[in-house]
Order: sequence, then structure tokens, then C-alpha cells
Amino acid sequence: MRRDLELEGFDSVLGECRSLLGNGYQRAGNWSLGQICRHIRLTIEANMNGYPWWMTLLGFPLRPILKLLLLPRIMSGRSPAGLQTAPSLVPPDGLDDDQEFQAFESCVGSFVRHTGPLYPHPAFGKMSHEEFGKFHVAHCIHHLRFLIPKSDEG
Repeated sequence: MRRDLELEGFDSVLGECRSLLGNGYQRAGNWSLGQICRHIRLTIEANMNGYPWWMTLLGFPLRPILKLLLLPRIMSGRSPAGLQTAPSLVPPDGLDDDQEFQAFESCVGSFVRHTGPLYPHPAFGKMSHEEFGKFHVAHCIHHLRFLIPKSDEG
């Protein structure tokens, strides 16, 4: 069961993560907060530093279809559950939530300050910095919806 979650920008995402860290949460999906922070950090870093060549190569033939059909769903908050990610982006079990959040927070700061070119997403292609920022926030929301704050439990 995913929760409804609307966040505007990285500041709201970081605030939500801090709240989950401070108040606790229940997992409604497969990943902990630390795993989510690691996964999102790796995707943002790849956006700034480059994706593995094989990701770009494999995503290229499907890119127009994925950009047309899947990207609008992700951006509107209707991201489907159960999509498989690249094995290199799957975080291991047992990560420390606080340490992974700190690394994620630092990565977000680097992305916000980043003025160089961004690498095209393997599945969705080129976007502006602003568009990628919105995409990364939507990606965060998709994963954070699977963490239920302790205060929201009935």
C-alpha cells in the first residue's frame, strides 16, 4: 500500500526524509529509507557524471516509446510500481538510513549547484536541468510513497 505524497522540489523531499528519520516509518515496499536514498543518489550522480555505456545502448531503441508513455506517468505521480531497475542501481540490504540520507543530501546540493551539461537519461533522453530536477523529485516521490510515517499509522 503506497501513501499519497505530494512534494514540491528538493527542499520538500529532504524535509520528508528528515521527518522519516526523526519519527520512524514502516516499509510498505521492499526498500528502507537508506536504500531509497542510495538508489536516488546513484541515479542523480549518473545524470551528472554519465551512465554506464550499456544502459545508454540498451535504452536507446525504446527511448521514444518510454518518453511518450512512461515519462508522463512518472512526472504526474502515477508511476507504476514494480518496474525493474538496473542491477547496479539496486541498493544492498542493511544500509544505515542516516548515513545514506547525508550522502543523498550532499548529492542533491551538488545537483542543484551543477552548471555543466547533464547526461541524457537512458530511457527518457535529454532534458534541461530544470526538467531533470523535476524528474528526480518525481522519482523520489515514487519511492518515498512506500514508507509510511509512524505518526500516520492507524
